[in-house]
Amino acid sequence: MSEALSNLIELLTLEKIDENIYRGQSEATDWGRVYGGQVIAQALSAAAQQVSPERHIHSFHSYFLRPGDPDFPIIFEVESNLDAGTISNRRVKAVQRGQTIFFMTSSFQLNIDSYDHQSEMPVVPPPEGLPQELELREEELRFAPEEWLPKFNAVRAIDFRAVKYYDMKNPVKGQPTKQIWMRPNGRLPDCQSIHNYLLAYASDFFFLATASQPHEVSFLTEDMRMATIDHSMWFHRPFDFNDWLLYDIDSPSASNGRGFVRGKIYDRAGRLVASSAQEGIMRKRRGQ
Repeated sequence: MSEALSNLIELLTLEKIDENIYRGQSEATDWGRVYGGQVIAQALSAAAQQVSPERHIHSFHSYFLRPGDPDFPIIFEVESNLDAGTISNRRVKAVQRGQTIFFMTSSFQLNIDSYDHQSEMPVVPPPEGLPQELELREEELRFAPEEWLPKFNAVRAIDFRAVKYYDMKNPVKGQPTKQIWMRPNGRLPDCQSIHNYLLAYASDFFFLATASQPHEVSFLTEDMRMATIDHSMWFHRPFDFNDWLLYDIDSPSASNGRGFVRGKIYDRAGRLVASSAQEGIMRKRRGQ
């Protein structure tokens, strides 16, 4: 297991400080705010600790209220809303320096046999022949000043491989679609919950950026403001994140300073294991 992946798993192992209250630390980022996928994964970890282990996450809906500061811990408060039949529901509030920065409502379910259908996985090149995102980014930054070198560990903990590379430093007009293979850089423990947390963590990476592609802008465009407003996810089938998963992303709409994106996540056998949706701020800063 890579050091970056080991550190990430440790980051999701929250400290219990009271009944229903947990404390989590943050990883450094290049943009001075906590990465949204980290808060999502930690909130799931907090909620799951208040649910019977035979019930697994099947959906969550979250809102980002304020940017998190990676220099301070985050307190997660879990509220038990429901335990009935096959469903358990938990609400998580993330607090930093006395202010609520994030809310999540999550639903857990016992596994049951029922009807089964799904969309088809798109035909794309396999991951083995595609370059690693980390290699591409490090090549771009090889001659950059030291202060530009990335601190953020996501592309070290998760091996992302885009079917089509998009240069964020020199964006060109393109379709609002993206397809990315992803797999952790190391073997995960045999625990479905950890696989779920890591997939939720990875699902926020590259996501909103897809909505910017038709407009020849990116996160790195001067005076561009892009930030997640809400993020939802549905877990359809058990999966093994030790093998490659394909993230098939599209953005059907951008308007009124917001971009909307959807994602389908397939395993290599073509099973649809999860879906996601997100809306975020996507506009030039005021005065531009």
